[in-house]
Amino acid sequence: MAEMEQADLHMHTTASDGVHPPRDVVRMAKEAGLAAIAVTDHDTIAGLAEARAEGAKLGIAVVAGVEISTSLSGKDIHVLGYFVDDRDETFRKRLAGHRETRAVRNRLMLEKLGELGIRIGTDELLRAASRPAGTGGPAENRAEDADVVLRSIGRPHIAQVLVEKGIVSSVREAFERYLREGGAAYVAPPRIAPGEAVRWIREAGGKAVLAHPGLYGDDDLVIRIVSEGIDGIEAYHSEHTPEQEARYAAIARRFGLAVTAGSDFHGVRNGELLHGRIGDRRMPFSALERLKG
Repeated sequence: MAEMEQADLHMHTTASDGVHPPRDVVRMAKEAGLAAIAVTDHDTIAGLAEARAEGAKLGIAVVAGVEISTSLSGKDIHVLGYFVDDRDETFRKRLAGHRETRAVRNRLMLEKLGELGIRIGTDELLRAASRPAGTGGPAENRAEDADVVLRSIGRPHIAQVLVEKGIVSSVREAFERYLREGGAAYVAPPRIAPGEAVRWIREAGGKAVLAHPGLYGDDDLVIRIVSEGIDGIEAYHSEHTPEQEARYAAIARRFGLAVTAGSDFHGVRNGELLHGRIGDRRMPFSALERLKG
């Protein structure tokens, strides 16, 4: 492909905490003029088959990806995996087990909210995960996807319910007051370390990239993760400032790592865009091919 063709390597679908089903995300990427995307749902590869099928129809390459939740020094750290073999049974079982930690986190958050006098039922979360955000519309997920939804509830879904119940006025406020690190209902159950996620990804034939380092607020920690054998750094991200993007690109080059770009697209919830729009951050297709090696 020509150098001008571009890729966005970070986006989410209804397989985790995105608003749009995989096929629609691929269509939106095509409309944004992208030649390739990576579907990187949280701790699941459930959306890949649908995304690939739509990509084949539209002539857009879909990279097999995932975003694995880890922790280090008390911080949530996300590791992106690219070019993983999604047929690898060991990898699939590892992700399935890992999603149970997400379920534990969700229960603990709901308990903490309950202690604050805010009652949220599982049925409310499932409705939030199963319809276009802010529409009050009917369920969008197919019945056979319900199992995936139950294991893949994310903080954006909880934030959406908090908005709909009138507890907060916006998704951003929900995160600031309750759901992000330091928030009143935030919990961080034990997770695997970033190095373990790197090992899982590599053993599944993939490449491991540190997601959105600017969101961790600790560059010493970023350097420490580099020593875990990471293959690249997502220097270009919708929440990074230009100064951060330049700094993380320089760190990647210093250690001989790949530099990647991703919008971290989730969609619009209750009128608010979470992170960026598809294609807000993009990289040359040739850089994607170099990452693959």
